[in-house]
Amino acid sequence: MKIAIATDAWYPQINGVVRSLAKTAEALTSLGHTVRLFTPEGFKTIPCPGYASIRLALRPYKRLAALLEEFAPHTIHIATEGPMGLAARRYCVNRDVPFTTSYHTQFPEYVRLRAPVPLGVSYSYLRWFHGAAVRTFVPTASQRERLAARGFGHLEIWPRGVDVNLFRPGDKSFLDAPRPIFMYVGRTAVEKNINAFLEMDLPGSYYVIGDGPELPALRKKYPRVIFTGFKHGQELAHHLAAADVFVFPSRTDTFGLVLLEAMACGVPVAAYPVTGPRDVVIHGETGILDDDLA
Repeated sequence: MKIAIATDAWYPQINGVVRSLAKTAEALTSLGHTVRLFTPEGFKTIPCPGYASIRLALRPYKRLAALLEEFAPHTIHIATEGPMGLAARRYCVNRDVPFTTSYHTQFPEYVRLRAPVPLGVSYSYLRWFHGAAVRTFVPTASQRERLAARGFGHLEIWPRGVDVNLFRPGDKSFLDAPRPIFMYVGRTAVEKNINAFLEMDLPGSYYVIGDGPELPALRKKYPRVIFTGFKHGQELAHHLAAADVFVFPSRTDTFGLVLLEAMACGVPVAAYPVTGPRDVVIHGETGILDDDLA
């Protein structure tokens, strides 16, 4: 089967969406399918407002339509709701081609943190976007409930997983810093609520692994915190395994793939009891879910 996946999120971005799509394509290929990812690569792009390191395709429809015609996929999946996703949706609707979508990001909440856009407006757009799909895949049961309550239909759960050969318990001495080591991994962006973690009065050391638009301000505001920038693959796994507690302060993630990575490394999680953490963290066993992260 020839499978087309359209996404606005792709390398050099490093996040759960990109990693999930890359692994999905890898797994489908290993099963004998032909997978082609249609991403902003090769298109004229502009920086995303408020997040310049993310590049958005500029008017991609004509070229994307030609590429899809050439590839002639048996099925089309649209992973994101940005310009590439819109262009792929338009292609499918214009040709009466069935397609599926996935809901990876709490887009309305992210926009609301950056601009005075009412949640109702953003959710109206997303209902329109996903409403034409045969199925819309969500990562967890609680996310399905959230969207169903806002009028979304044909929702199916598409769970996540991590490579346990890579993410596994490891040598704590990999990091030479006062213990305990509290760690956050992910984008340094306003929606991640990192300040809630860094403002806690805890003993030991704070680590933030990742990059994003808030990183310069965070470095300046929290000089005691160790900011490492992005880490990948084995190096990321070594850092995670060396932590004592993984702190996940986000209240707006749909899942949080790093939660699975931390737990696979044997590191307990401290998170809020919200969508994402409450679906994957077993309170009192693999972590603690509480409105007080400390």
